[in-house]
Amino acid sequence: MYLYHYGLRELPFTITPNTQFYYDLKSHHEAFEVVLTALKTGEGFIKITGEVGTGKTLLCRRLLNEMPDFFKAAYVPDSYLDPAELRLAIAQELDVDTEKLGNQQQLARALQQRLLDISKSDQSVVIIIDEAQALPEESLEALRLLSNLETERRKLVHIVLLGQPELDERLSQKAFRQLRQRISFSHKLTAMNAEETADYIAHRMQVAGYKGTPIFNWKLIKHIHRCSRGVPRLVNMLCHKMMLLAYGEGRHKLTSRDLRFAVKDTEDTRLESGRWLPLTIGIAAMCLLIAAMGYWQIAEGGL
Repeated sequence: MYLYHYGLRELPFTITPNTQFYYDLKSHHEAFEVVLTALKTGEGFIKITGEVGTGKTLLCRRLLNEMPDFFKAAYVPDSYLDPAELRLAIAQELDVDTEKLGNQQQLARALQQRLLDISKSDQSVVIIIDEAQALPEESLEALRLLSNLETERRKLVHIVLLGQPELDERLSQKAFRQLRQRISFSHKLTAMNAEETADYIAHRMQVAGYKGTPIFNWKLIKHIHRCSRGVPRLVNMLCHKMMLLAYGEGRHKLTSRDLRFAVKDTEDTRLESGRWLPLTIGIAAMCLLIAAMGYWQIAEGGL
């Protein structure tokens, strides 16, 4: 790949959530503080929403890594679970021995006892549900009932829901009015502005080990921001493909031409209307062309 070409230790713009590359964007910082404040005040339900690619899963992982010792976390990344599967997933996260439990009643009692035991050790349980917009209606109701468990002093469980804007739409329905009224804190993750996009790109390059002159200039970054709408995942994809193109042509400098190719090859991004001529060749085709040219140069040199 282009690691040696740019003097990097690792790829800076992968789309896999990696807390090592976490950049404390204003929206993420506010969401993190909202969750911690809500947990410390003993609130039951907390809701964080954001569009696809705005960093919900990465925020999830930061919460898990930096959760105060007073809390014991149960992380549920797969939200396509019916009530029985959801209870089982939570119980297993809390180290309940579920193999000897024969039915749902036994599982419910064992889970409740585990919550009481954790409470007696001066801890509180935090259940973090990622992609919560996909939870079935019955599972959302199961979570609400689980949040009813409490001692005379405090609640036994806190629930953090992270999801796409569709979660807000679902919770606005009359059937969920009881759960909706229990959400005491909520926050919406937003896309980056141009300045944040510049800082975000510089941060990821630095973490990846880059020490040279910046290869993303301000003019190029403004174009990247407009084409990606400031969505972190899309910024990553565009930057990665631009660097791949420059590497394929044996140069370090990135150009608006690289960005045009990257945009044409990336779903959900858009070219700035009226500024650039449309392109019909994709990244994959161009890389194959570059590779073929290199092959024929080597072949001709060997004849």
